[in-house]
Amino acid sequence: MRTTSTAVTAALLCVVTGAALAGCSDDAAPPEPSAGELLDRANETMKALTSVTVDWTHTGVATGARQTGRMTTDLKDTCTSRVTWTNSGTYEQIRLGDTAYARVDRASLKGPERETTSPRTARPGKPDLWLKTPLDKKKAEDGPTACTREFASFGTAVKGGRTKVGDTPAVPLVVTDKADEGGTYTFYVATEGEPYILKVDYEGPVYRTTTTFSAFDRPLDVRHPADADVLVAGPADD
Repeated sequence: MRTTSTAVTAALLCVVTGAALAGCSDDAAPPEPSAGELLDRANETMKALTSVTVDWTHTGVATGARQTGRMTTDLKDTCTSRVTWTNSGTYEQIRLGDTAYARVDRASLKGPERETTSPRTARPGKPDLWLKTPLDKKKAEDGPTACTREFASFGTAVKGGRTKVGDTPAVPLVVTDKADEGGTYTFYVATEGEPYILKVDYEGPVYRTTTTFSAFDRPLDVRHPADADVLVAGPADD
């Protein structure tokens, strides 16, 4: 960063020699941020969100097995999510603070899984009951009960050519990391308005994932299920 005396000297030079000197024009464009700087700004913007919706598709390279999911979250302790696996059913969850509700769509399961998964929550002809469970705060931030997401820069980022995600102009930032040999991440960062991360593509030797982000800072509408649809967890549920 320039010192005050340096800045004053530069300003005087512009007056004496004329604005034709490089860097003296008021219309001079600011230096273009690097790929790493763009990614840092995007991650800080995402961390500051009060709500966001996350959609993802995770596909195994060798098997073609697929997982799709959606989460709407405040990035703290309130969220709702739904995950579906190829030939393995659907899992839904609601979390509000220290309480979580979960249910498995047994109707979508096949074979033995259908007979052994949460039989007490099944209701013929109706959606399965939600299983209500109190949470341990120290353990709630790991696994399926977590409403948080990590937005952190890593590896080496390189800019790609300008593009669009939907109707939003974006710049792709291609990131490689020595810790993930053979894997490549592409972060698509909005170039108009706030520098939101709009999409992340990951391609690796074992799996590929596409994650999109939307509904930035929209009011969050996560509610407790109706009492009639809830089964409270207890000793008999072990």
